[in-house]
Amino acid sequence: MTSTRRSDFDVTNSVQVSSPEAVLGAIRALFRPTWPDLSFEPLERGFEHFGRLFAGLVPGFYGVDTVYHDRQHTLDITLALARLLVGYERQAPEAERLGGARATVGILTGLFHDVGYLRRNDDAGTRNGAEFTRTHVSRGARFLTEYLPVVGFGAWVPIATEIIHFTGYEVPFARITEKVTDPRDITVGHLLGTADMIAQMADRCYLEKCRDRLYAEFVLGGVALPFTDGYPQVKYASGLDLLRQTPVFIADVRTKRLDRDFGKAYRYLEILYGGSNPYIEAIDRNVEFLRQVLRSENWQLLRRRPPIFAAIEDPMSTTRGLMLGHIKRVWSGA
Repeated sequence: MTSTRRSDFDVTNSVQVSSPEAVLGAIRALFRPTWPDLSFEPLERGFEHFGRLFAGLVPGFYGVDTVYHDRQHTLDITLALARLLVGYERQAPEAERLGGARATVGILTGLFHDVGYLRRNDDAGTRNGAEFTRTHVSRGARFLTEYLPVVGFGAWVPIATEIIHFTGYEVPFARITEKVTDPRDITVGHLLGTADMIAQMADRCYLEKCRDRLYAEFVLGGVALPFTDGYPQVKYASGLDLLRQTPVFIADVRTKRLDRDFGKAYRYLEILYGGSNPYIEAIDRNVEFLRQVLRSENWQLLRRRPPIFAAIEDPMSTTRGLMLGHIKRVWSGA
């Protein structure tokens, strides 16, 4: 294994998280010893459909055109979720174990947790999936309602369409726990929400992706320049401004989401890594490096240019053009 972590590999530098086949193989290696009798056909079909869906090969959908929430982002999170599921199962008392079917539903939910960013053919007037930033989780729940019955998990729709909201901000978590009564389903939701946060923050190029890509999505999604009483407000003035606010954001996520809401579920990974946690360690490194950059104001230290795994040509230039046009329209109408 190469000593330098590659931009499209996971936090252990052992799995190419831009490849659905590589991630499925890694999940199979994790799941086989944990649930020996589990059928992999639903997951195989799910990964095949994911690949075609994000490539724009499924009728009724455009391919992925978001530059931060691209194919690698989803696969990275799905792999982290598989590790969390297995780590939990190996430590849980027998009565609290998840079982293979529930783990499969968890993986399918993780695999399609950001499918709401994909534009459908009937989404009139939209030019980029980032415009669904505020509603993408609910759109993902709609997709699961349609897709889970196709792979034989229709009975799980009421669960999956609720726990997917542990990855977003559209539904208060208290409402989810009111609707989902089995503690094991809530556990899967907590593991899903944990994976969503730790995998992206542990990304080798997280800082550059926030500056260059997430900011652009936030502009198009109405997050960077939200309207209050009919007037635009500035939440993030630029990609650099977003980075300046990132240490506080990460601290807030760790305290309120990861530690409090999700009960430090990231610790279930430690059994797989001899007591260490490569995701948390990578997050700590990213935060410390960002603090160094902020102290020096030497933005040239953030020089990585990782590939974007989207379905359109030159997605960054296209997104940047849409972003600049959106900013111009916002301020010209203010």
